[in-house]
Amino acid sequence: MFVRTVYVTGDPTKIDAAIRALNTEGRELLEERPGYRGAGVFVDRDLGKLLGVSWWETAEARHNSDEVMRNRRDALLGPFAGTLAVENFEAVVYQPLQPPRMGGGLRVTRVEFDPADADLVAETFRSTVLPRLETLPGLATAGLLIDRERGTGQVGTLFVDRDSMVVSRAGQAAARHEGVAKAHVSVVGLEEFEVVHTDVHVG
Repeated sequence: MFVRTVYVTGDPTKIDAAIRALNTEGRELLEERPGYRGAGVFVDRDLGKLLGVSWWETAEARHNSDEVMRNRRDALLGPFAGTLAVENFEAVVYQPLQPPRMGGGLRVTRVEFDPADADLVAETFRSTVLPRLETLPGLATAGLLIDRERGTGQVGTLFVDRDSMVVSRAGQAAARHEGVAKAHVSVVGLEEFEVVHTDVHVG
């Protein structure tokens, strides 16, 4: 599958209006597009950060949908949005273990690597990191998104509740340390979000 992320920062007092817009009109617009496979909305209410993620059957479906969504983003996200960044990825690993829940937690680890090592990064995550993540209590989903051309990626781990996410920090740090050493990647960001909505159809 293929993924588009929309990363937005703004005034925390205005984030709820953006959430409502994405969960109503935004979701309806996505569901109308061919190749749509699901979406998620994740927030940090204290700092004023919102991460929107949409999943697509093909890169072409993702591209075609962006032509429509690009024209609507300002209306959907304003007046909350102060900054907005859009990125595209390939979902090279996606492992659902149990249904995620509203109010759960998402941890995002941002990585950079030599584009020539993209396959090594994917295989290391699949064979070394994922088995360790699967032992974390409360893990709902784990996945690796990469941009092969730019040499960037995101590891996403969804937890059924915030307590599970907090307890997992040490265990995931150990898995991250081992994976970084084997795959020659640099960790350039680590963030945690509240799950507002997520629904991905992989079948």
